Amino acid sequence: MSRDVFICDAIRTPIGRLNGALSAVRADDLAAIPLKALVERNPQVDWSAVDEVFMGCANQSGEDNRNVARMALLLAGLPETVPGVTLNRLCASGMEAVGAAFRAIATGEMELAIAAGVESMTRAPYVMGKADSAFGRGQKLEDTTLGWRFVNPLMKEQYGVDPMPVTGDNVAEDYGISRADQDAFGLRSQQRAAAAQESGYYAEEIVPVVIKTKKGEIIVDRDEHPRADTTAEGLAKLKPVNGEGKTVTAGNASGLNDGASAMILASAEAVKKYGLKPRAKVLGMASGGVAPRIMGVGPVPAVRKLLARLNLSIEQFDVIELNEAFAAQGLAVTRDLGLPDDSPKVNPNGGAIALGHPLGMSGNRLVLTAVHHLEKSGGTLGLATMCVGVGQGLALAIERV
Repeated sequence: MSRDVFICDAIRTPIGRLNGALSAVRADDLAAIPLKALVERNPQVDWSAVDEVFMGCANQSGEDNRNVARMALLLAGLPETVPGVTLNRLCASGMEAVGAAFRAIATGEMELAIAAGVESMTRAPYVMGKADSAFGRGQKLEDTTLGWRFVNPLMKEQYGVDPMPVTGDNVAEDYGISRADQDAFGLRSQQRAAAAQESGYYAEEIVPVVIKTKKGEIIVDRDEHPRADTTAEGLAKLKPVNGEGKTVTAGNASGLNDGASAMILASAEAVKKYGLKPRAKVLGMASGGVAPRIMGVGPVPAVRKLLARLNLSIEQFDVIELNEAFAAQGLAVTRDLGLPDDSPKVNPNGGAIALGHPLGMSGNRLVLTAVHHLEKSGGTLGLATMCVGVGQGLALAIERV
């Protein structure tokens, strides 16, 4: 037996560039900001009744270590009696948090939960393994910002350990995605994000971050990554990141970013009891697996599995928030699902190429933005989906209330 589960209030921080405006904010403090905003915006809720805070985070090697969900909820002022759990599905961690909360409430185990996501890629540390012998000198530093570390030789032998940008080029080559089409996709992302920022669309999703410095307070209230001055000519001049003859560039790929997002999920009973406003109903979530070297096409099996389970077609969705890890994978996915390259339904307000991709936050942000767009447009059905490192995909469907 499954119960209805509603997404109620939802909010996020701005997305900061690598070494940008949010670089001074610890990851656990960053995660606490949207949680605290939810508490302040909903004073009628008995916050001691929250059954769980689910928080996605991909790194967990620095200030986000040791269960950042629990640290952040305490820093946000939630009662000590509220538990928290940190989830890791790499890029889809924040969406996994939504799905975990949905499933717990749908089965009747919980009534009220928070789903969140955080990542500070700027502050991701270097790590070093212990010596394998006395007085060993073979240790090396590993950068935890993105990608593989402490690689298992068997994994490398059996599946390869291609870096993320290489997987983007693998998809481009395997699926025949041209450089021109990738750049056009990237330009659309920037143009749509710029229009959304200019109209104040994203301001409605954002809680400003206040940073205290010796010279006073700095208020960060806008996504920092978009480049409104992007042109087709400028994109065409960028060099491929994987060398001559390749097609992935800094202009048709997502960035390394910082940010956090959170939302309240509740049963119908909890909505009524705590005076919450239901914004959307979660219909379901599904995951899928693909070869790690082409991880970018992971949304395809995940979406197909979810559509079959819900007896829906891709044409029935009014908005599709597809994480743009790379333009190449975005196009491979949309084409496989029968969508035009410039579909107005796909990322109508821009995507990760323009906005940025703070790993643990992004999936949560996609769901939030899908809810927001349905409300603004009057649409009914929304789909959020993304690829995941090491060859996975995740998809979640919602219905506006």
